[in-house]
Amino acid sequence: GKLFRWPDLQHPAELKPLCECQSFGVADGPTVCCNPYHFSRLCGPESPPPPYSRLSPNDEQKPLDLSDSTLSYTETEATNSPNVTPGDFSDASTSPDAVKRSHWCNVAYWEHRTRVGRLYTVYEQSVSIFYDLPQGNGFCLGQLNLDNRSETVRRTRSKIGYGILLSKEPDGVWAYNRSEHPIFVNSPTLDIPNCRTLIVRKVMPGYSIKVFDYEKSCLLQHTAELDYTDGPYDPNSVRISFAKGWGPCYSRQFITSCPCWLEILLSNNR
Repeated sequence: GKLFRWPDLQHPAELKPLCECQSFGVADGPTVCCNPYHFSRLCGPESPPPPYSRLSPNDEQKPLDLSDSTLSYTETEATNSPNVTPGDFSDASTSPDAVKRSHWCNVAYWEHRTRVGRLYTVYEQSVSIFYDLPQGNGFCLGQLNLDNRSETVRRTRSKIGYGILLSKEPDGVWAYNRSEHPIFVNSPTLDIPNCRTLIVRKVMPGYSIKVFDYEKSCLLQHTAELDYTDGPYDPNSVRISFAKGWGPCYSRQFITSCPCWLEILLSNNR
């Protein structure tokens, strides 16, 4: 890994094998994979450096103002779902075999406050979400049409590239940044417990982060029962923005101000 990809790598513990590798999860197998591109670097609490995950002292106890924040995908499903242009890519969510299996998440793609395209249902253990058509299956954002896109959205869409690899693993849901630009992540299990202050994590290219922790989520389930007056709260939703960050320490206070972002709606069926 140091020779071919990360000269500053210090320890094997900084690496995480990718779920698409054939040796992933095989303990004491006959072979050991040493392909550096079958691994990602772990995004730890302090790597890469914030400022996006830092909170100013004045903001630590402020309640989160959701008056202009994420709309539920059901509110705009009927009105903001333009037709998808048919393309030469395989859609795993609509195959006959996939319908028979239970899904573990739905993915909604948003541009600012407008949801673009239909929900993408995920049945496989992992899914690629990308802009251009690669080999294999996945959710191709470049195929989603919308009239009168702003220049800001067009520029950001061009930065999505290979996008992310989203995978369901025994300990939670992981996101691997395959693009050449950072992504920004928020979820209930990344936030500080018993605090409504938003934490947004910056994930650099080549890094992975556990965007949802199943064990931690069980401990936080009581939060969903509380009555918040500052807006809706979904304990099973993950939000990922491409290239542009948001939050208390950024000029964009709400994810609906980001040009291109994803809403990962996790199923209660693990």
